[in-house]
Amino acid sequence: QVQLRQSGEVLAQAGDSLGLSCTASGSFASGRSFSGYTVGWFRHNSGKEREFVAAISPNGDTHYGDPVKGRSTISRDNSKNTVNLRMNSLKPEDTAVYYCAVDIIFQFKPQTYHYWGQGTQVTVSA
Repeated sequence: QVQLRQSGEVLAQAGDSLGLSCTASGSFASGRSFSGYTVGWFRHNSGKEREFVAAISPNGDTHYGDPVKGRSTISRDNSKNTVNLRMNSLKPEDTAVYYCAVDIIFQFKPQTYHYWGQGTQVTVSA
């Protein structure tokens, strides 16, 4: 069974930077290795829909959601089964629970992603 383990809670101030990590362990039922999956980051606030943040394809293509575009970088280290997300110039509206997940397709809607991480609370104060 695959597990995605995310880094811990982040408390930051507006203008700070953060780094989140997502590390996979276990075996995928498809037989694919971690390197064969798209990894996405989403965020969620109570009462709102889950919002796309960033995704990286198996060959390193990246895509970012409009709210974080230009101040975020997603990267992967397949030797460590890890995907990292760095966000700069944090804003209070970045406050949310962030989740990583995997998909066999390079797309940006949460419905087809599976093997979700446990979530990481990010709180940005003004």
